[in-house]
Amino acid sequence: MDDSLEKLSSMGGLIPAEYVWILQVFVVIFAALVANYYARRFFDRLEKRFAVSRHQWDELLLDAVRKPAALFIWAQGLFWALDILKANSDVDLFDVVDPIRRVTVILLLTWFVVRFVSGMEHQLVKPGDHRKAMDLTTAKAISKLLKAATIITAGLVMLQTLGFSVSGVLAFGGIGGIAMGFAARDLLANFFGALMLYFDRPFAVGEWVRSPDREIEGTVEDIGWRLTRIRTFDQRPLYVPNATFATISVENPSRMFNRRIYETIGIRYQDADKMRSIIKRVHQYLIDHEELETDHRTLIVNFDSYAASSLDFFIYTFTKTCNWVEFHRIKQEVLLDIFDILREEGADIAFPTRTLHLADGPQADPPVNH
Repeated sequence: MDDSLEKLSSMGGLIPAEYVWILQVFVVIFAALVANYYARRFFDRLEKRFAVSRHQWDELLLDAVRKPAALFIWAQGLFWALDILKANSDVDLFDVVDPIRRVTVILLLTWFVVRFVSGMEHQLVKPGDHRKAMDLTTAKAISKLLKAATIITAGLVMLQTLGFSVSGVLAFGGIGGIAMGFAARDLLANFFGALMLYFDRPFAVGEWVRSPDREIEGTVEDIGWRLTRIRTFDQRPLYVPNATFATISVENPSRMFNRRIYETIGIRYQDADKMRSIIKRVHQYLIDHEELETDHRTLIVNFDSYAASSLDFFIYTFTKTCNWVEFHRIKQEVLLDIFDILREEGADIAFPTRTLHLADGPQADPPVNH
């Protein structure tokens, strides 16, 4: 390129020799523009071809490489233009062009890998109709580990590229890590708490959790390296340090198989002769109910106690659904139907009553009139 431009400057003296580098910079920028145009058309054709393919990873790879490739073309054009300026200038500032070029390539490769890992995470969580989706918590854990490994590796490679000794950096990091460990015990505890959550998986994103030890209850929105974000039922975000879960008990109602209906019902004492018939009918009603799990779960309908104002029997059964709203709808239906059975048997729900018996005492003598 330099020889051709020098010949152009010598042909009729159209371009003075001291301004040839300006034309060279213009040609380099124009070449970068043309290369970017054809690269974009190339990627568009690939996208159309991959759209009819049954494989989804090729589309993922194409989407990850698009933007880094476009930025790489413009970066190379810029660095070539800076090389021309360096060749025509004595400024020492241009000596940093080569290290910056190498660092830029490393950053673009890192960006490509991070974009590919993010797309892989989305692909694993929503693979389509023909494959089973991976658990969101597991997919995020794998994604974060891969991204962290990529960024750390890229950082070490950049340090080596810039002339720093990686072994010295690692040695310093080992010594400094001991001091940092004492200074950041809580941070490390939360980090290892996150690892515990990822490996033990007591709960996942989207599940309802609560703790009997703390005032923690809500839906898990995100499990980070330091905090877990829980959305309470009044829609407040609750941020819990991951180390907390190593010291408390956690319930996960989202993993229930069934929900339990356990209610005590009292009838009047004057309806005692109807108790056997009521228990028998209620028991059969629960067996016949289509939304109750009576084949593999305990079903109990029994007379329970002589209470102060009622004869109590209880029902103990489970619904097939675990959904909170559906459970309360079924429970309401069951309780109302049991009330109808009581009325059909001529009985009624008891309420607190008190009977006052007045004993017959000695009668007072009538007053004497004087």
